[in-house]
Amino acid sequence: MTKPKSVQLFHTCIINEVYPEVGMSVVSILERLGITVEVPLSQTCCGQPAFNAGFHADARKVARHTLDLLSANPAPVVIPSGSCGDMITHQYHMLFADEPEYLAKSHALSERCYEFSVFLVDVLGITDIGARFGTGAADAFKAAYHPSCHLLRGLGAKTQPKALLAGVQGLQCADVHDQEECCGFGGMFSVKNAAISSGMLANKLRNLEASGAKSVVSCDMGCLMHMAGGIRRKGMKLEVKHLAQVLEEGLGEKAEL
Repeated sequence: MTKPKSVQLFHTCIINEVYPEVGMSVVSILERLGITVEVPLSQTCCGQPAFNAGFHADARKVARHTLDLLSANPAPVVIPSGSCGDMITHQYHMLFADEPEYLAKSHALSERCYEFSVFLVDVLGITDIGARFGTGAADAFKAAYHPSCHLLRGLGAKTQPKALLAGVQGLQCADVHDQEECCGFGGMFSVKNAAISSGMLANKLRNLEASGAKSVVSCDMGCLMHMAGGIRRKGMKLEVKHLAQVLEEGLGEKAEL
């Protein structure tokens, strides 16, 4: 694929409403790479919460709006979330199996939707954007990567986030026991199965703490929000950061809201 001159940012609900600084980091990095970022103003939820809760009629209503909105512009769509990315690229096909018009739209859109790290590595061919931390081993930024379930299992993106982290000078990736285990969030899962979710979170935090990392990095703010809550309750000295934030900080820049 030829390097696109512009992209559409599907910012996701949780980033737009709770973590806008993450969206700003994504925009900052893409613009630094020479790409114009367009943000469709009328975008809403991708429909995943309703879909996962079994309210498929409501999910279809939201999904139709998303498909119409993102289909009006032929530019690639960058999504800083494996969860929302999986919903749009895979689950829309299921939602519209009996609606030929929107099924066709969903297939066409899915071919130009990319999770943020996948876009950088697979489309732009970049693993080192020039991010740097410190000047020596003593200044190394030790981080633990958390592969979110939808990104890893839904989109099959295993190597791209790790490649981008490996490209950051002065960043040391911590070894984490059972790294690919779920953190317990899973959207509606953490609401419907709170006790199980809490147990999974406890295991995840225990392994993160044992890794000696100072930060946990992921590509999904849902997972990071879930872990941040547990970290605060336990009084752990562990930061949570989206991959885009780490890359931007390594460039010596900080998004302004």
